[in-house]
Amino acid sequence: MNRHDLDNFKEWFSGYCKTFYSANEEDQRNISLKETHTHNVGGNITAVADGLFSTENDILLAETIALFHDVGRFPQYAKHKTFNDSISVNHGLLGANILLEHKIIQNLPQDEQDLIIQAVKFHNAFKLPDIQNDRAILLKKLIRDADKLDIFRVFTEYYEHPAEKKASAAGLGLPDTPEYSEMALSCLYSGKVVSHGDVKNINDLKLLQLSWLFDLNFTTSFRLLLQRDYIDKVALGLPDTKEIENAIKYLNEFAKEKVKNE
Repeated sequence: MNRHDLDNFKEWFSGYCKTFYSANEEDQRNISLKETHTHNVGGNITAVADGLFSTENDILLAETIALFHDVGRFPQYAKHKTFNDSISVNHGLLGANILLEHKIIQNLPQDEQDLIIQAVKFHNAFKLPDIQNDRAILLKKLIRDADKLDIFRVFTEYYEHPAEKKASAAGLGLPDTPEYSEMALSCLYSGKVVSHGDVKNINDLKLLQLSWLFDLNFTTSFRLLLQRDYIDKVALGLPDTKEIENAIKYLNEFAKEKVKNE
């Protein structure tokens, strides 16, 4: 593919987003949230990909994947009024199907189409499927890192905003109660990603997001995470307990170790 292809895809995406615009302020906040998120993920993916590719073609593919990774979020919200896949639809799979049904990328070589479709389909999977294609693996890891980095931003803003300014669907409909899951916390200490099944409230959601550190793949991702102070920002408002304090300290040390020899 070439830069002209990407420009056409951006034009299509802009028009696609506009079809979901709403006069309802709450609905529009949620749609705008995902449109802004998409553009930020594009910036993240080019930053993380810097130096990883030897050709512009693969950089353009990465940018295209970022542009389309959440295309399923828009009809998901329009139909279900939620971004919670577990009670609506898998937005990664829906996005891949939208790209196929609209034939948006049909003019690209078949191998590039396959790389884009598969990356969109699996960008939100709990873990990557077993695949042998190194190029496909790299692109999938890139979109997962770039996506997580901006989701950290989305939620730090969500936690900071007053209720009337929050994009309501970002909280996934979870209650903001004071307790937290011991199972979720134990995942942080054991270096595991928290399962969505263990998330019962906003505090658990924060622990889930913090556990994403163990699923980041690139040194640049950790560097950006630390530069933007996302660990402490996401942790803000968690219960003031010694075990939480120790977990946050461990996560900061873990991230710093990842960039130590950069």
